Amino acid sequence: MVEVGAGLGSLTVALADAGADVLAIELDRALLPALEETVGARAQLLRADATTLDWPATLGEQSWTLCANLPYNVATPIVLDVLAHAPMVRRLVVMVQREVAERLAAGPGDVGYGIPSVRVAYRATARLVRRVPREVFWPRPTVGSAIVRLDRLAEPAVSVDEERLRRIVDAGFAHRRKTIRNALRSLGLAADDADDVLRGCGVDPGARAEELGLRQFAAIAEAMP
Repeated sequence: MVEVGAGLGSLTVALADAGADVLAIELDRALLPALEETVGARAQLLRADATTLDWPATLGEQSWTLCANLPYNVATPIVLDVLAHAPMVRRLVVMVQREVAERLAAGPGDVGYGIPSVRVAYRATARLVRRVPREVFWPRPTVGSAIVRLDRLAEPAVSVDEERLRRIVDAGFAHRRKTIRNALRSLGLAADDADDVLRGCGVDPGARAEELGLRQFAAIAEAMP
């Protein structure tokens, strides 16, 4: 197990006592003495910034699960970075802000569906495990929390150049009310050419990005000149 943001070690100890080999990552130097005292020899501690960590160099080639109460302000970047650059992490079980969890697990038409949802779907399956009420925390936070589980796919869900896919997805969600036709026009296509590309993919040119699934985005990316 690799834990990000170990804090004072309550989750670290629980994981270790359950029999896991734990690498606990914590950036805050002020917390390290208390963390070391709490954890003792039950886990390996690493002071590092998970937002800039070289995951392959840190974790090697063995299989890992990331289990963490992620700092809410960096949760999405960490999850997407691990999915993109840490193939040895086969599963993530993380507690994040509720809206972030819903966004990571969202599908077309869901309120939270957006760029992170599509990027997660490219590499993993995601589901909400449970919502966590504010009342169980002290001090009580101003936002709700949720636990989300992401299981890495053996291969990306679609066979398409990832940079081309990213370009289409980013353009599609750049303006929420913009049609996918207009999104393609923002990438330099004439209106008629955009319509031809979309109809060739079976996509309504008047549809919006939040209505399209990963496979539709991939088809558009493949068809773009």
